[in-house]
Amino acid sequence: MDWMLEFLTSDFLGKEAWVWFVFIGIVIALLVIDLGVLHKDNHIIGAKESLWMSLGYIIIALMFGAWIWWEMGSTSGMHYLTGFFVEKTLALDNIFVISLIFTYFAIPQKYQHRVLFWGILGVIVLRGIMIGLGATLVSEFSWILYVFGGFLILTGIKMLKASGHDPDIGNNKLISFLRKRMRVTDELHGQKFFVRQMDPKTGKLANFATPLFLALVMVEFVDVVFAVDSVPAIFAITTDPYIVYTSNIFAILGLRALYFALAALMHRFVYLKYALSAVLIFIGGKIFWNQLVGKMDPALSLGITVAILASGIIFSLVKTRGDQVAQ
Repeated sequence: MDWMLEFLTSDFLGKEAWVWFVFIGIVIALLVIDLGVLHKDNHIIGAKESLWMSLGYIIIALMFGAWIWWEMGSTSGMHYLTGFFVEKTLALDNIFVISLIFTYFAIPQKYQHRVLFWGILGVIVLRGIMIGLGATLVSEFSWILYVFGGFLILTGIKMLKASGHDPDIGNNKLISFLRKRMRVTDELHGQKFFVRQMDPKTGKLANFATPLFLALVMVEFVDVVFAVDSVPAIFAITTDPYIVYTSNIFAILGLRALYFALAALMHRFVYLKYALSAVLIFIGGKIFWNQLVGKMDPALSLGITVAILASGIIFSLVKTRGDQVAQ
């Protein structure tokens, strides 16, 4: 038992190993309940079920934040909450693009949850790799935070100037690459990512990917693209890998659950882009403020972030009140 205690209290990325196991255990339990209990059969997830699922994820995420506050202190708790809210809101654009992906591949709603579920497993791994690399860079080269800050400010300005055109999924180079190098069926085969069928070119049985698999790859690719913004944003809030990773994953877990309620309502959040731009510029500018003027109070930082995001959401909902639901 001594070796077990020594292992659980050993340092891993600045935290004792047992706190990482607490987080991993919660995530595994949520995924098992999600797929094994709530969605063991393919069914269409309505807005009501989606909202209840999302509320459950938010409550668990906030309870985890309260535990961090109690276990690691108020500063860590506020950093976690700030990161959670920022990632949650930044990922709203992710929902819009995922909706375009499902529309392009004509994925029925009853199979969309399967893509999102397996997609989150990839996100957990990919975000872990990106955050691990970011933590290494920050620890070895402290000046990299200035690069993150400048990048966030430029990204915020670029978002303000964005034309708002929808991404062209059909002409995406990744899809073209996969279609050229893989056998892909023209139609879906239920919830299967791969099927074995006759190859018309060779006359022999071969493995084929289905459009459902291409949709999964695109969902993962989109998350990597959006992580280029969100990972520097959270490192601008805190450099603690545990806070960075846990706030990211809890925000993404909950947002995937909220997808089915929000996908048809994204037109109601048209002004949120400006709030997100302001948040990115604020967080990027905070890095330079902390170094040149003095460290900003985490409570003030959290309050400003929440106020900006809430203003963008409320203003969007008020200005688009009465608009028709997007089809």
